[in-house]
Amino acid sequence: MGIGLIIIGDEILSGKRQDKHLPQVIATLHERGLQLDWAEYVGDDRDRITAVLKRSFASSDIVFSTGGIGATPDDHTRQCAATALNLPLQLHPEAKLLIQQRILDMAAEAGKTTDLNSEDNRQRLKMGEFPLGAELIPNPYNKIPGFAISSHYFVPGFPVMAWPMIAWVLDTHYAHLFHQQQRAEKSVLVYEGIESVLTPLMEALEAEFPLIKVFSLPSVGSATQRRHIELGVKGEPAQIEAAFVKMCAGLDQLGSEYVPVSLPAAD
Repeated sequence: MGIGLIIIGDEILSGKRQDKHLPQVIATLHERGLQLDWAEYVGDDRDRITAVLKRSFASSDIVFSTGGIGATPDDHTRQCAATALNLPLQLHPEAKLLIQQRILDMAAEAGKTTDLNSEDNRQRLKMGEFPLGAELIPNPYNKIPGFAISSHYFVPGFPVMAWPMIAWVLDTHYAHLFHQQQRAEKSVLVYEGIESVLTPLMEALEAEFPLIKVFSLPSVGSATQRRHIELGVKGEPAQIEAAFVKMCAGLDQLGSEYVPVSLPAAD
C-alpha cells in the first residue's frame, strides 16, 4: 500500500497559484512516520481527471485529492470520481444538512434571511452530491464536507480547509500505520564528483543492503559552494549504519574528496 496525492486545478498548471499542498502533505505524513509515494497534477479536464482516478482506484493506495469538488462549471472531481467507479452521483443526506446549515449561518452573519429552496441555494447543494456510498470528511472551516470512497479522500483546494481534513483522515483511519517503519538517512558531499564513476559503488551498496536506497543529488555549485554530488543512503537504520561505512570506504578507494552532511535521526 502506497500513499498518493492528486492536485487538481488549472490555476496550478497556469501559474496563477503556486501549489502549497505537496510540501504540506509531505510534512503531515512525516510527522506520523509516513511518506508520500507519488503525486500527480492535473488540470480541470474531465477526461484527464477520470483517467487519473481510474488508474488510482485500481490500485490499493491511499490517495488524497485536492480541488474541484465545488459546484461551479470548472469543478469536475465529484463527477469524475463517480464515472471512474461507474457509480451514480447522489445528494448525501448529511451533506445536505451541513450545506443548508452553512447557508443559514452565512445569512445570519449578514443579518439577513434566506430561502433554502431558492435557485442559488439549490445549486449549492450540488457540493453534497457524491458517488453513491461515499462517506463524509468533516470540514472544520465552513462545514462543507469532502468525501471518501475506496481509500480515496477528496478535499477542497483551499489549504485552510484541505490540510486539517487530510490530517483528520490520517488520524481517524490510519493511526495504526503511524511510525511502523523506522527510517534513517546519511549522506556526504562529494566535491567534483562524477555520477558515472560513483554508479558502480551505488549499485554494489543496494545489492548488499536490500533495505536501503542509495541516492545521488548533483549540484552545479554556486558562488559559495563548489560543484558536488550529495551521495547518501536512506532506509532501515541498522543497515544504514553499515552501508554508510562501506560507502565511505568506497569513496576512499576512489580517492574522492567528501565531507559529511548533517545526519537526521531515525524517524
